[in-house]
Amino acid sequence: MSAKYPILYSFRRCPYAMRARLALMVSNRVCELREVVLRDKPPEMLDVSAKGTVPILIDVDGRVLDQSIDIMLWALKQHDPEKWLVPQQGSLTEMLELIALFDDRFKYHLDRYKYPDRYPGVDAQVHRYEGSLFLEKLNSQLNATKYLFGNNVALADMAIAPFVRQFAHTDPAWFNEQPWPGLQAWLAEFTESQIYSSVMQKYPKWESGNPGVVFPSS
Repeated sequence: MSAKYPILYSFRRCPYAMRARLALMVSNRVCELREVVLRDKPPEMLDVSAKGTVPILIDVDGRVLDQSIDIMLWALKQHDPEKWLVPQQGSLTEMLELIALFDDRFKYHLDRYKYPDRYPGVDAQVHRYEGSLFLEKLNSQLNATKYLFGNNVALADMAIAPFVRQFAHTDPAWFNEQPWPGLQAWLAEFTESQIYSSVMQKYPKWESGNPGVVFPSS
């Protein structure tokens, strides 16, 4: 199978891998998915990318993409049936800027809110507050339009939603109590969507020498 399809190293709950799978799913870019257990990373994955984290995509020509946004763009530039790269409002550049802001600054606070034990001296509540400032801005946008860049779903929605989901799930009761109706409705639509259910299917851990799973399945 490896010679026929690109190989995707993935981990089901990782938000970076999740958004890569979302783009592969909507674009129907078929690959060989290899589900990784992060505490037991396969040497084949470590050999192709020194970063050692998912997602990593190896194209059939040997090219390696180890950034999730690059994988999304790679898939969507081949086939973008829902026009994720063409937002109703704004531009692809503006979407990438917002995604980069969340990847850099929001993710910093998300990690320290969700996993305070990993960071000595961290106060999770401080980082929940700092992260909430980013979510308030999203909520303002989502009170004006259904999605982040207009009334059609686009790249920014699908790249950012997995991280907002992670933030919300850290303390769902607190998240649901916030005055963020636009954001809460947007996140609920994402987590209840067919595409989300499809990319969150469980797969067994990939073992060296075994074929991966054809993803998306026909």
